[in-house]
Amino acid sequence: MYLGLDLGTSGLKAILIDDGQNIVAEATAPLSVSRPQDGWSEQSPADWIAAAESAIGALPAERRAAIRGIGLSGQMHGATLLDAADDVLRPCILWNDTRAHAEAAVLDADPRFRAITGNTVFPGFTAPKLVWVKAHEPQVFARVAKVLLPKDYLRLWLTGEHVAEMSDAAGTSWLDTGRRTWSEELLAATFLPLAAMPRLVEGSEVSAQVRPEIAARFGLGRNVVVAGGAGDNAAAAIGVGVVSAGQAFVSLGTSGVLFAANDGYRPDPATAVHTFCHALPGKWHQMGVILAATDALNWFARLAGTEAPMLAGALGALEPPGKTRFLPYLGGERTPLNDAAIRGAFIGLEHATDREAATRAVLEGVAFAIRDCRDALAATGTRIDRLIAVGGGSRSDYWLSAIATALATPVSVPVAGDFGGAFGAARLAIMAATGAGAAIATAPATARTFEPQTRLLSAFDDGFARFRAAQSAIKGLT
Repeated sequence: MYLGLDLGTSGLKAILIDDGQNIVAEATAPLSVSRPQDGWSEQSPADWIAAAESAIGALPAERRAAIRGIGLSGQMHGATLLDAADDVLRPCILWNDTRAHAEAAVLDADPRFRAITGNTVFPGFTAPKLVWVKAHEPQVFARVAKVLLPKDYLRLWLTGEHVAEMSDAAGTSWLDTGRRTWSEELLAATFLPLAAMPRLVEGSEVSAQVRPEIAARFGLGRNVVVAGGAGDNAAAAIGVGVVSAGQAFVSLGTSGVLFAANDGYRPDPATAVHTFCHALPGKWHQMGVILAATDALNWFARLAGTEAPMLAGALGALEPPGKTRFLPYLGGERTPLNDAAIRGAFIGLEHATDREAATRAVLEGVAFAIRDCRDALAATGTRIDRLIAVGGGSRSDYWLSAIATALATPVSVPVAGDFGGAFGAARLAIMAATGAGAAIATAPATARTFEPQTRLLSAFDDGFARFRAAQSAIKGLT
């Protein structure tokens, strides 16, 4: 048996798979986010441990006893600050926290960061958060002995070891992404020593073994290994078999991700594309990231006084984009704008605009934002010929048809099953425990494929041009 733990923003998921990669048990535990000030987003690491204890404890005891390996996946970029005794110094500053936007701009203006990391320094990345802490909470910064990413705090609890892996570390702005090692030069630029960083391993490697007391508590066997694991999107890629050049997926979760695997390192920071290490040795990946995907539809559903699935389900066949446009920038945007201040908008409202028209505009706006990401990836030489769709938004036929047509790219939906971060983490656990390679990360069978609707391609091109014009018009208005 192999256990995958995925530490998300809203909950922790545990999946147990057997040697044939069949899911035999699963459990979840909820998490909440604290927002003490505008633009802030925090969680208590103690809540992550409580959630892990709950989820692992809910798995059948006889299954737990057969576990050979554990894989970890999790939300990226979070700053978990520990003192010399491994005590948490303050709540973790999460990926969607934008308080460090000024610090990020200063670091990004230093040419060393883009040159070494291959990425823009975004406000949500880890390094600018530490600069913010130094400026605003100097008493906390002075006691920092280790900086861990969220899932790696779970690893510390499980194993007693400070370890990170390449895909997650690449989102800190401290990793030399091409060389797959910490950059002492960039750490020094943010007033940190190399000793503050955890040891690095590949995602498919053994990072440590489960502590005997944890093994005894949950009835695990002896010598259970913990794989390096992966950041949430790289883990999802392992789950859906996106591991080699030419393979890609689109994730419609709270945020939206266009993820393409690469066999080589191909950075282009000016595009605001994320170029990160993959969870497998010798592989990298690129991501275009938008901050509101299903989050945008959920926001509109609350405004409309109904549920998001009802809104999307009420739409019939795909229609050409109408006059109403929606810009999905509810909390700023990453790719390609790198703008923490920009905010969303409805444009082109008229007397005839009804709930269905507004819903279509929201779905189209997210589809066009994903097209922005596709164009940014294309500027680096990455080509995407087809996509696998995952995440809650992939349940909407209208949305997938809109994305396929907006990008002129077929979008496939896997057969029923869970192929997300927890499943990918469990696959990495198999690799670490058995020595298996990327060959076990196969793509799931396809349930349906949404082809671009040829008759609407021109209309969606025109709609995208209007979207881009609106995007330019609202910059600087907030």
